[in-house]
Amino acid sequence: MNGKLIVLEGIDGSGKSSQYKKICSKLNLDGVEFSNIVFPRYNKPSCTMVNAYLHGEFGSKPEDVNAYTASTFYAIDRFASFKEDWGNDYLDGKIILSDRYTTSNAVHQGSKLPQNELHDFFAWLSDFEYNKMQLPKPNLVIYLDTTLEISKSRMRKRELETSTAADIHELYDDYLEKCLKTASEACDFYGWYRIPYLDENGIELSLDAKNELIYSLIKDYLNV
Repeated sequence: MNGKLIVLEGIDGSGKSSQYKKICSKLNLDGVEFSNIVFPRYNKPSCTMVNAYLHGEFGSKPEDVNAYTASTFYAIDRFASFKEDWGNDYLDGKIILSDRYTTSNAVHQGSKLPQNELHDFFAWLSDFEYNKMQLPKPNLVIYLDTTLEISKSRMRKRELETSTAADIHELYDDYLEKCLKTASEACDFYGWYRIPYLDENGIELSLDAKNELIYSLIKDYLNV
C-alpha cells in the first residue's frame, strides 16, 4: 500500500521553511513516524540544472527559460530523490512530509505564462510528473499565503543573516507578484488548502497561529 504524501508550499519568504520545521517537531513529539524531504536538493548532482538556472547561467531573468523547460530541471531532481531517498518508505505505506514538491513548478513556472495558458500548463504538469515520470501525487497540499511586502522583507532579512545573495527567482518584484497570483489559481485548480496571512481583523497571523492551522489540517487527515 502506498504511503501518504503531505506537502507544504509557499513562495520565497512565506515562512514555509519555519513552519515545516515546527510541524516536523510536533509530529515527532506526538510519536508520528514519518520521513521528511526538502526540495530542491541543491547539493545533489540531480540539481545541477536547477542551480545553473537559478544562478543565471541560462539568462538573468526567470523568463529567459520557459515554464516547460525549467519544470523539467526540478522534476529530474524529484525523480532522483524518489529513487534515492524516500521511494521505498512511500511504497511501504509510510507518511512523507515534503517542503515543496511539484507544486512549486505550478507556482513558479506557471507564473511565466499568460492567464489563458495557465490551466493547460497545470494539467500538463500533473500528467508529466505524476503519470509520465510516475512520481507520487500528493494526498494533501497546504499553501501558505503571504504578500509581496512580507515576502521581500523576509528574504532580505535571510540574506543578511546568512550572507547569501538572492537567486533569479528572488530578485524581481514583478515575478514574485505573478507567483502570488499564480499560486491563487493553482490552489483553486488543484484543490490545495490555503493558510491565510491575515486574520478576520486584517492583522497578520502569528507564526504560532498559522502553525496551529497547518497542524490541525495534518492531524485531521492522519487521524492522530
